[in-house]
Amino acid sequence: MKASHILVDTLAQAESILAEATALNFGSLAQTHSKCPSKSRGGDLGDFGPGQMVQPFEQATLATAVGAISQPIQTQFGYHLIHRTG
Repeated sequence: MKASHILVDTLAQAESILAEATALNFGSLAQTHSKCPSKSRGGDLGDFGPGQMVQPFEQATLATAVGAISQPIQTQFGYHLIHRTG
């Protein structure tokens, strides 16, 4: 799998960002809004395999079609928007 993400503290923040997110502007939204260090890379997490991410994140990535952006997903870190890139 390959994905980028945006991590925020609240569901309201995630929903607001999702309303304006597209595959083309996802990286710039990550740089502006994400609290994850990956924001400097536009949210890019690179390639990862089974068991490398927390379970809710992994399941949401698998359920998201390549090129699509997920609905907000909650983990112990906050709320994620996932753009599956591979």
